[in-house]
Amino acid sequence: MDPRRRPVWSPFFNVECAVAAHSRPTLNLMGPFNSGWTEADVDAVLLRADPKELLYAPIVAGMNADLCSQGWAESVCLRLAAHPDFNVRGNAVLGFGHIARTCRELSLSRVLPVLSNALKDPHEFVRGHADSAASDLDMFMDVRVPGYDQAHRQELIDAIETLKHEHDI
Repeated sequence: MDPRRRPVWSPFFNVECAVAAHSRPTLNLMGPFNSGWTEADVDAVLLRADPKELLYAPIVAGMNADLCSQGWAESVCLRLAAHPDFNVRGNAVLGFGHIARTCRELSLSRVLPVLSNALKDPHEFVRGHADSAASDLDMFMDVRVPGYDQAHRQELIDAIETLKHEHDI
């Protein structure tokens, strides 16, 4: 094993944390990104512009935004949120939710209009991910996205309370 890396246990997936500078932990086998990816690796995928690779970029950036340069993950998501491929576009708006959850900070003047428009996207995949991201902004940042149906918030709170009651938590 590379001495700069140490395995990290997770009940959901295998992760290796890279100790080397500018390396980021990531899910193993996530498209073109392996453990120890760097911002330069994501930037290279952005330059290649292959939708089969691009769809992973906002996910790895968003899920690890707290480990990246300030605002970098958000800029990746903003860049891809208008992409013609619905998978790329949908994952880009989902990335905003990951950033809200991991960093509790977004440039709202730039992100809110994008998420609001994504809630009205012609493709269901994009709308669904926009709804999820809007929920994350609501839950983790106490920010309401224009056009987001807040009935979902109460449904989530009720479901959590039911589970707590059923499991004596």
